[in-house]
Amino acid sequence: MTPAILTARRAGIRFDVLEYGHDPAATSYGLEAAEKLQLPPEQVFKTLVIQLDGSELLVALVPVQHQLDLKALARQAGGKKAQMADAALVERTTGYVLGGVSPLGQKKPLRTLIDSSASDFAQIYVSAGRRGLELQLAPADLAACCRAVFVPLAR
Repeated sequence: MTPAILTARRAGIRFDVLEYGHDPAATSYGLEAAEKLQLPPEQVFKTLVIQLDGSELLVALVPVQHQLDLKALARQAGGKKAQMADAALVERTTGYVLGGVSPLGQKKPLRTLIDSSASDFAQIYVSAGRRGLELQLAPADLAACCRAVFVPLAR
């Protein structure tokens, strides 16, 4: 049981937990999840923690086969400059290790933006808070739990 699963359960949303054997040598956690679970990569979203204008941390969710457009993120979040947050800061703030960061159940909930492509699907997959564990849920339910907005973020 992870904080992400507990958060989804407490919210009363419908979700499933999928588990796979994580390979410590994997270079892309999200692509590994899509491959091992035989999921369409456009429906598997990676959780990225971003630092906006040198101070605010926020979460961006993009499909695993795409990259985050940092300029688009800064614009959508009302800032000027966005960069990937320091790994140690991410782990301290969210309570999760890299590769297992979930948009749900973070120690300090962060403002969350989800790539608008998520709205194209009935179900998407996000980290359940541990490497080798994914949540399957409706994008609208995820957005409600995270108070997230859907905006174009991927390139």
